[in-house]
Amino acid sequence: MRKGKGTQFPGITNLAFNEPLVFEQGSPGRTGASLPGDGRVETAAEPRRGEGGTADAASSQSIPRDMLRVPIEGFPEMSEVEVVRHYTRLSQWNYGVDSGFCPLGSCTMKYNPKVNEEAAKIPGFAFTHPLQPESLSQGCLRVMRELERFLCEITGMDAATLQPAAGAHGELTAMMIVKAYFADGRRTRSKVLVPDTAHGTNPASIAMTGFRAVPLQSGRRGILGKDTVRAAMDEDTAAVMITNPNTLGIFESDILDIAEIVHGKGGFVYGDGANLNALLGIVRPGDLGVDLVHVNLHKTFSTPHGGGGPGAGPLAVKEVFAPYLPVPVVVESGGALRLDHDRSKTIGKVKGFYGNFLVCLRAYAYILSMGPEGLKRAAQTAVVNANYIKARLKGHYHLPYDTPSMHECVFTDRVQQERHVSTLDIAKRLIDYGFHPPTIYFPLVAAGALMIEPTESESRESLDLFVDAMIAIAEEARLGPELLQGAPRKSKVTRIDEVDAARNPVLRWTPGEEAPG
Repeated sequence: MRKGKGTQFPGITNLAFNEPLVFEQGSPGRTGASLPGDGRVETAAEPRRGEGGTADAASSQSIPRDMLRVPIEGFPEMSEVEVVRHYTRLSQWNYGVDSGFCPLGSCTMKYNPKVNEEAAKIPGFAFTHPLQPESLSQGCLRVMRELERFLCEITGMDAATLQPAAGAHGELTAMMIVKAYFADGRRTRSKVLVPDTAHGTNPASIAMTGFRAVPLQSGRRGILGKDTVRAAMDEDTAAVMITNPNTLGIFESDILDIAEIVHGKGGFVYGDGANLNALLGIVRPGDLGVDLVHVNLHKTFSTPHGGGGPGAGPLAVKEVFAPYLPVPVVVESGGALRLDHDRSKTIGKVKGFYGNFLVCLRAYAYILSMGPEGLKRAAQTAVVNANYIKARLKGHYHLPYDTPSMHECVFTDRVQQERHVSTLDIAKRLIDYGFHPPTIYFPLVAAGALMIEPTESESRESLDLFVDAMIAIAEEARLGPELLQGAPRKSKVTRIDEVDAARNPVLRWTPGEEAPG
């Protein structure tokens, strides 16, 4: 926000409560539950098997004994107000897209419209069970079927699966399918090409499926050159995994030629669709020669990142790979939808049941609410925002690849290093200004990288505040490193000794011991 002629940054000026561990709170016999009872109190010799095994006034008729939990040794016993205050105070230590700008490059931390959450709370969806009969699941199956079709239309593919639980899981599924294809009466191939501008999980997916990763170096323009692919491609290479736009935020402009080279040798093009947010409604991976592409629903279609789960990374493929998709597959038969498990060439299941349905439902709601034009406008706005940040910060920070950006832009700390200020110092100082730092030290192709992705969710005012903070930090670095090297100074947790944390991690803590940290 603006204040007079100056700039008022979000900053960190609020009250930050100290909060002990939950195991250090409460008292034996304290509870936050009040169950209807007949007034009979069980004796201490015959405690109820409840929260802490303590006696209470709950009737033995209220909840059958065999449905009550066995006592947990050392389990905290707290009142309702203690529990509410504990978690409310902890939430005030957190930062997310509902709190402010979160410019994590390559992660697309966009705002999640609350209408998506409302759709996921509709009882018919929220309380459905994956084992209930198909006749009672037609609405859920219709959502799955239509979302698959939406994703195929958006990516230019022919078939899709919603099972993968994350982007890395989607690319692993893709490599499993490629493996199965060549094992299906064809000459086995052993190699997969992967450029240095691809996402870091790509080589892991290659190795986990038994292929050998062949690294390719990007050129001076920050993209994979067609001549580099031509020199590496042979008839023992199954595929190339290419992230487009790549992790430098640059569109791989040689993609059509690369696809022709790979296809000419009988290989396939896997498109890491993590950065699809820049392409929606503008160009489809399938029209660029891509044969398989995963889609990060949390990045492009506004579902929560999940903090480790649940997530969703559906995979869309060309028709040649449809027989190998995981089972079950949603099919229509006699006007009704059903799950087809009888697929002779399938790679089998890659996720329990049918994937994380409610996450997929959120993406379905987002796509319906946006429509084709809305999705296209989202991509255009994301690209404009990234280029706006790049134009304003150019000259204050080193720009390793001065080419038009797509959804994100990458700077480095080369200028600030002259004053012994590192990327880490810059990121930590941003916290004092009230901003979540961008992704740092990735991609590795740009030493000391600051990877910034604004997404389409942010207004010009919020972008200006962030840029003003970055420029102020650049000025602080010019004046002297001591201003940044101790940052952050205002946050609840200040800078930790990362070397000590790495060498002496606290991996286990037992109640009663001195609390870690």
